[in-house]
Amino acid sequence: MKRVALFPGSFDPFTKGHEDIVLRGMHLFDGIVISIGYNSAKSIRYFPVDTMMEKVKETFESYPQIKVVTYSELTASFAKKNGARFLLRGLRNTTDFEYENSIAQVNRHLNGDLESVFLITSPQLASISSSIIREVHRYNGDVSDFLPYKI
Repeated sequence: MKRVALFPGSFDPFTKGHEDIVLRGMHLFDGIVISIGYNSAKSIRYFPVDTMMEKVKETFESYPQIKVVTYSELTASFAKKNGARFLLRGLRNTTDFEYENSIAQVNRHLNGDLESVFLITSPQLASISSSIIREVHRYNGDVSDFLPYKI
């Protein structure tokens, strides 16, 4: 059985930190499904989902084992539908751990076959967050050092 991991997130935007987690995750899994979700807690996106889909697909175009999709349902249900038994997540700090731990527990309750796998963010990328990048971009700052593609 193939080891497929779902890498879910709103990815608004998808950063070099996200890219790092995916590239490192490829050593653990046969396939990774980058899943751009419609987060009900984030009613308005800064970057359109279609734009992110295109940019993330471009980023990983030479990796056939990586698929990029969108979804708007519970992550645990979406993982089951896509044959993913693992959720791949990155942790920058203890705040991320607390948040991700709670989500992992609920996902495991909803889909008992689903394991969350956490990778610690590479130190040089730990300061990158999508919210900071959005703010810099909003005020015409240069975000090219933080993204694996051109905006």
